[in-house]
This record gives sequence, structure tokens and C-alpha cells, in this order.
Amino acid sequence: MLDMTAGKQAIKKCFKSKSSPAALNTPVDCEVLIIGAGIAGIGMASRLQQQKHKGLFGHKSRSRLKQLVKRKPQKTTQRFVVLEKRADLGGTWDLFTYPGIRSDSDALTFGYSFRPWLDHRVLAKGGDIKNYIADTAREFGITEHIRYQHEVQQLSWSSHSQQWTATVKNLASGEVFALTAKFVVGATGYYDYEQGYRPHFDKEEDFQGAIVHPQHWQNVNYDDKKVVIIGSGATAMTLLPAMVDEESEQCAQHVTMLQRSPTYVASVPGDDYALDWLAGKFSPLSKTQAYKLLRTRNVLMQQGTYRAAVFAPKVMKALLKRGVKTELKGSGVDIAHFMPAYNPWDERLCAVPDSDLFMALHGKRAAVVTDQISHFTKTGIMLDSGKHLEADIIVTATGLKLQMLGGAKVYVDGQAIDIGSRMTYKAVMIEGVPNMVALFGYTNASWTLKIDLACQYVLRLLNHMHKHRYQVAVPQAKTAHSEAHAQPDTVMGALSAGYVQRAQHELPKQGDIYPWRVTNNYLSDRVMLKYRNIKDDWLLFNR
Repeated sequence: MLDMTAGKQAIKKCFKSKSSPAALNTPVDCEVLIIGAGIAGIGMASRLQQQKHKGLFGHKSRSRLKQLVKRKPQKTTQRFVVLEKRADLGGTWDLFTYPGIRSDSDALTFGYSFRPWLDHRVLAKGGDIKNYIADTAREFGITEHIRYQHEVQQLSWSSHSQQWTATVKNLASGEVFALTAKFVVGATGYYDYEQGYRPHFDKEEDFQGAIVHPQHWQNVNYDDKKVVIIGSGATAMTLLPAMVDEESEQCAQHVTMLQRSPTYVASVPGDDYALDWLAGKFSPLSKTQAYKLLRTRNVLMQQGTYRAAVFAPKVMKALLKRGVKTELKGSGVDIAHFMPAYNPWDERLCAVPDSDLFMALHGKRAAVVTDQISHFTKTGIMLDSGKHLEADIIVTATGLKLQMLGGAKVYVDGQAIDIGSRMTYKAVMIEGVPNMVALFGYTNASWTLKIDLACQYVLRLLNHMHKHRYQVAVPQAKTAHSEAHAQPDTVMGALSAGYVQRAQHELPKQGDIYPWRVTNNYLSDRVMLKYRNIKDDWLLFNR
């Protein structure tokens, strides 16, 4: 965990002395640097644009500056810049292109609160989500602020100049340059875009077919092929029904979902027309009012379901079992394939629209097998049970490889910062790291719900700094009256999913007391991030 002595020294250095006149007047390239043009980055940029009439940081009075330094012509400082490593915006929804790619959260809560998602489809398709993000960027004038194919390799904070210097590589030209900013927003998500988690299987070199990871799906021809999908998460459960859809351009001869252990699954309606009904011709409600009402309904349903799973796991398990039993009736598929040993929400619960997974399993083209892999063969996979699965294509839906800040290294006054050993303050800022936030969404509800709250908190923080002419804000884990201690759980909560457990050392930890504890509760987070005072004993400010 964090070396407290080193942490104290770093914080003291941030506030060591009043900045020199040169430091006070040091120009920067942008006030806010946003890393990532996915749903979080575009959301943050849109929030900034909505307040573009407001200043972000307080400045010393002109008369005082004249006494301190001889004024020089200064370069124009941009309000914000968005750096995106990929060639297009969208993040996850630009990266993943496998068949059936969709959200696993309802669209009403997945969309931004300031730009309602009004489509009736409950679990939105990946392409529609990307278009929604792109339309939002255009509507709020974000597009001209995005620099594509720009990778942030390093972030270095200087307490002397009170600014960040980002080492950036232009992937198109190969040029490496420095970009300075007063504040950094990490909106890169939590996983490595370059490679997913890909375990090596015994004798996989012998397999004569194609081995594909969903993260690198590029025009795979699976028509009339035998496919084995290794995995039991949302990706596997999305791929299976999509690949055996006889109305699609391609249709596999047979698809087997091979899982090491089961996952909880629940079917949800594919469409929700309640918005049209509530905002209909004879309704007193406008479409915006109806949207807010239904969004609130969905939030309460999400939170209620999660709390029920935590406090009454046996009841939730029985309800899920009953639902699956009904779905599989007459299919010949053993319900044991969907009855995990762990309690609901120890790992994420998978939602499938209109029972598409179960409907596929009722047909002859799809199957689910729960077993361990012994080794690959020339024509498929040999299981520990002795059963052999024939395959032309093997899809390794084995999970993600987690990563912070897109892999950028972080330094504060020359000292390397191990983000994985630091605690997260309000699940937004990082202990001992000045003027930086890392945006994380929910794991038990729509990702964007938390992102939206975090972006609003960042705006409140920046407005507070501007109002009081603060230049630096840094969370500290120790006050005169209390001290927070890091816990094993990360910012992503107590999920026991493999991809989270493998990355314990990468992710910031949560603490044992407020505001260092991560609740994953939208209602309490809403109060904390939108309404509680910005200034508290844990957050230090400096001019």
C-alpha cells in the first residue's frame, strides 16, 4: 500500500511555498486535458462546453502581476483538449465490432442526463451507441477539440509551475511532443485497448482453424462454420444468438458456448414503449418529463435489484433460477449451466434481450457446455471429461486486461506514482495526486450514471477553484482528526470477476471511511457528488 511518509512528503512539496512570479504566470496549452473520446470523455467535454462562459481557474489580479513580473505576450490557452489514441471517437463502441455487440444496461440510464436517449430499444446496439456519442460531440461543439491518434505516454506534475506536462505521441506522424495543462481528466475507461486477456491453452498451436479474440474481431467469416466460444460473460452470451441468427448475413452451422463455470442470466424486454405512452398525444407530460420519470424508475429498479441481491441473496438466487427454468423448459438444456456457486452480483449479472440466448438454445444450432479444457486438437477442443468439441473457429471471449489512464505513467515532482497503491477519493480523484481525476462508472448499474455524476462533480470542483482563485487541489488521506486506510477492494468494488481480480495491483483502492469508500450506490453518490460541499478536511487547496 501507499508509503505514508512518501505520500506526506509529496503533498508537502505540492504546498511547500508560494509559487514564484514566473510560476504564477506560466502559460499552458489548455486548462483541462481530457484523455479519451469515449462516452466518458465526450460527456466531460460536453459538460465543460455547457459552461463555456465561465472561467475555470482564478487568476492573480493584473496590478499584482505587474508588481511581480514584467508582462510578456502569452500564447492562447485552449479551454480544453481531448486526446484520443484511436482514429475515431466512441471508445468501447468503436473498438468492439463483433456480431450482436450491444450495451448490457438499459438505454434510458446509459445515455447522458443532459441529452436524453429517446429510442425504444432497451439494450442499445453498439453502432447506435457510437452514433449517439458522435451526435453529442457534434451538438456541443466537441469535434474540433479532439485530436485523434494521439497517445498520452506520460503525465508529469510540477508543483513549481502548478501544471501537468503530458508527453504525447502522434501515432500518425511518429512525432513526440509536450502538452501542458492545469487539470487532467482520465476518461480512458479501465481496460487495455491493445490487447484483451488471452490465456494460453495447451497445444493450441495444433489447432488448424482460426482463433479470434472478440477485441480484435475484423470481418471474421463464420458462415456455415462450427464455432466454439470460450467464456460465459456478456460477450459470449451476445455472440451466441447473433452468430446463429438465420436472418443475418452470416449464420454459423453450430455454436457452442464453452464455460468453465456458470453465470447468472436474466431476460429483459427488448423494447420499452413507455416513453411514447407517457408522452403521448393525450398525456400532460412532455417527452423530457416522461424521460426523467422513466429514468428515475429504471435507476430505482437497478438499485433495488442490486440491494436485494446483497441483502437477500437466497431470494434473488431463487428468482433467477425460476426465470431460467421457465426459459429453458422444453429445450433439453440443463439448468445447472446457469446456476453459479457464488451469490448474485458477486460477479456481474448478464441481461439478454427478449430471451435471445435461451431461444437460440432451443434450436439445433446452439449449445452450452460447462467443462474444463484439457487441450486443443487439430479440429477443436478436448475437454477434461473426455468430450471433444469440433470447431472451425474458436472465439476466446476470456475477458479484459485492465489498465489505468490508457497506460500513461504518472509522476509528481519527479516521483513515480503507483496508482494501484493509492486510494480513490470519492471514486473520482487519486490520493496525493494534484489536479487529476480518473472517471469510473458503475459495475452494478449503467456505467454512464456514475460518469455523469463524476463529470458534474469535476465542474463543481473547477468552479470552486475559480471562485476562490485556487490553482491546486489534492486529496490527502490524513487530517488533524482522522486517517483513512486502504482496503483490498478496488474502485470497482468487491466484484470477484476474474478480470478485476487479475488487476488488483493496477486499480486504485478504496478506503475504510467516507469519502474514500466506494458505495456503488447511485442515490448516495448523487448526494455526495452533486450537493455536498466541495471543501472538506480531506481535500487541500492552494493558490
